[in-house]
Amino acid sequence: MPNANTPRPSMNRRLFLRSSGLVAATLATLPAGNLFSEDKITLPFSNGDRPLVKYPQKRALIRLTSRPPQLETPFSVFNEGVVTPNDAFFVRYHLSEIPLSIDPEEFRLEIKGSVESPLTLSLTDLKTKFEPLELMAVCQCSGNGRGLSQPRVAGGQLGNGAMGNAKWKGVRLKDLLDKAGVKSSAKQVAFNGLDNPVSEKIPDYIKALDLDHARDGEVMLAYEMNGEPLPMLNGFPLRLVVPGYFATYWVKHLSEITVIDEPLANFWMNPAYRIPDNDCGFVEPGSVPGKTRPITRLNIRSFITNHLDGDTIKAEEKTSLKGIAFDAGFGIKEVLYSWNNGKNWEPAILGRDLGKYSFREWSTNPFMLRRGKHELKVRAINRVGQTQPLEPLWNPAGYMRNVVETLRVVSI
Repeated sequence: MPNANTPRPSMNRRLFLRSSGLVAATLATLPAGNLFSEDKITLPFSNGDRPLVKYPQKRALIRLTSRPPQLETPFSVFNEGVVTPNDAFFVRYHLSEIPLSIDPEEFRLEIKGSVESPLTLSLTDLKTKFEPLELMAVCQCSGNGRGLSQPRVAGGQLGNGAMGNAKWKGVRLKDLLDKAGVKSSAKQVAFNGLDNPVSEKIPDYIKALDLDHARDGEVMLAYEMNGEPLPMLNGFPLRLVVPGYFATYWVKHLSEITVIDEPLANFWMNPAYRIPDNDCGFVEPGSVPGKTRPITRLNIRSFITNHLDGDTIKAEEKTSLKGIAFDAGFGIKEVLYSWNNGKNWEPAILGRDLGKYSFREWSTNPFMLRRGKHELKVRAINRVGQTQPLEPLWNPAGYMRNVVETLRVVSI
């Protein structure tokens, strides 16, 4: 069983890039100061001023922290298309010592623990010896939208850009576990990457899934993202993809898989990433839950993408709305929109279904707004009847926000 405080072998902590064709601009080239002259963006909450900064393989993203890099996608990107480009995909690390460069030829994945035949696999092994799987799936930080919490909560003050939708290609975790031969005593599978804490007092970032979930045939180890090798900051060369689950489980730079006989007990499983243990996962604002449970599946969300809060729209001229919706994999059944603060709701037109874990694009027929102030809303409903709350719910960590979002626009 992996120990959260055990130092990693030095040869696994930092591998060096020799194949510049795969990752031409690596993080090893970063200067000590600012990367580029910075533009600014203001997110819609107090203290919301953020720099827009370019990192290697990335366009200008919203920087929350620099060590480790935490980068949010500008919300306008989600109006470009239903697939989030690799260079615009958000970045979230927990530990400051991240890999700056990795040699794909030297990289190895270990599968060990409670298995009959421990494995050490190269990237070539993964790409040639196992059936590939391709899957569209949303990756979303559990703190997406935390900055909008009222009352304010601790943690990274994110807008709504800590999410993205990509086509992932890799191998099924089930196939690797079957190859290794899981012992009957096994209960969970733990995952560790090449990022490391800067101090032994900081727990290594290790997450775990129950064995049945790990072997469901959809959890995968991705080596491609939207038809290209993973960007370095999104987990190159190998990332765990857990469709329908929050990004806390999507371990980057995945190098160790350990099958364990008892549930993993470490900081990142408990007390971190937990919500109130009740039907909704929320409590009265300002209160403390008596009991908690781990965050797991995404909840249903929807957004208008072709307008921002505070936009001006021409009155008495035809306009329309478009946006995205997603859930944990039940599938989006219906999207409703309102132009008058929820007094009336109309069905939107759903776009092409790219898979049950993907963003689902939606749009409206043209309509006109009279002069004045208007509140635009959107609400999604999935195939099992789940929908979004009309009022924001609260928990102490600001996790899992999925309120019906409101855009206030002026028609002139």
